[in-house]
Amino acid sequence: MGKFKRKNEGDSPKISTASLPDIVFMLLFFFMVATVLREVELKVTNELPKATEVSKLQRKSLVSHIYVGAGKYGKWKGENNCLQLNDAIAEIKDIPAFVLAERAARHEDERKLIWTSLKADNKTEMYFIDQVTTELRRVSPMGHKISYTTKKETKK
Repeated sequence: MGKFKRKNEGDSPKISTASLPDIVFMLLFFFMVATVLREVELKVTNELPKATEVSKLQRKSLVSHIYVGAGKYGKWKGENNCLQLNDAIAEIKDIPAFVLAERAARHEDERKLIWTSLKADNKTEMYFIDQVTTELRRVSPMGHKISYTTKKETKK
């Protein structure tokens, strides 16, 4: 009969690390896909007003945002009624070019479905918001859809 050698019971098997790089890259890809990056850096204060009757827009990809509030940086710091289009502080006269550029960037079928969302600070004066909406309607009097972004007020 041959000799059989017993294994020492105190030794534990080594853990294989061959699949560790696969796991790391899988996690990396997951977080790259799942993370939403902020597209616009806010250059105006934007404390949204509260509302009780709130509804959500269905296709957020078809929404263009206009930010209104007090300036945060540079020569606009502390100045009330600043208008931000994309990443730049602008004036009301710049709204038509912004709207037309947003339309041109969309497919022809989606152009009638575009919404413009006003994200106005709750301390912004109403006459300034009225000037912005008047300019938006002047650009497209028949089919321009405007929404006002608010926070939902919690009931007590």
